[in-house]
Amino acid sequence: MSDVLEFAGVSVVRGSTVLLDDITWEVEEGQRWVVLGPNGAGKTTLLQLAAGRMHPTSGVAGVLGEVLGAVDVFELRPRIGLASAALAERIPAHEAVHNVVVTASYGVVGRWREDYDTLDHVRASELLGALGAEHLADRTFGTLSEGERKRVQIARALMTDPELMLLDEPAAGLDLGGREDLVRRLGELAADLEAPALVLVTHHVEEIPPNFTDVLLLREGRIVAQGPVEITLTAENLSETFGMPLELEKRGERFAARLRTGAGTTGAAGAS
Repeated sequence: MSDVLEFAGVSVVRGSTVLLDDITWEVEEGQRWVVLGPNGAGKTTLLQLAAGRMHPTSGVAGVLGEVLGAVDVFELRPRIGLASAALAERIPAHEAVHNVVVTASYGVVGRWREDYDTLDHVRASELLGALGAEHLADRTFGTLSEGERKRVQIARALMTDPELMLLDEPAAGLDLGGREDLVRRLGELAADLEAPALVLVTHHVEEIPPNFTDVLLLREGRIVAQGPVEITLTAENLSETFGMPLELEKRGERFAARLRTGAGTTGAAGAS
């Protein structure tokens, strides 16, 4: 397998619940994917597979040229950068921000007795600077705002120079200013030819950063549509994904969606 991700007929079943159903999807080097869908669509499950933190019930899941179930995931995971709310909850509140980032070199959460060389510390500082968080280096993680925490998590995820970067709802919980700042920075990251392949999960088209190339639309564990953003992210596909009539608007490189005028409010209530 040569693709960054190569899923063939992948399903995940827990008890009688089908979380993912027959997913076939490929992510290549240099691509920037958005995974879009409502709550319960299977987005986080898909990301857990991509991170090597879950195995499929059936089908073949290839990650960075390896097949889940036939590879030591503890060797695979350091090649993947992951920023998620679940990971953030494991970071000690008293940990200094610089240490939050630099400890990714050892794949640990919380500084203990590890030794880091000068290059590790320089890289951590550079990444914090690139994300506008260099002034937070000596602060403790527990004192940060939600937006500041998001930027620190992304710096940490980039620390090991990963081949694949996974972002699970990075703008969740942010106010408008925080969201726009983060979306701008993610757009800059996506434009960097040296950046790894990116997969970003979100509920909202407004959170799709500029320079993202492709979109995967999920509903109830199944693929509604997938392909280049410009031809795949349509009002028709978005309406099918969220189960309600939606209008889609694009201004510059950003998207916005709303209930189709005159469509009533029943669907809107169901979407929340």
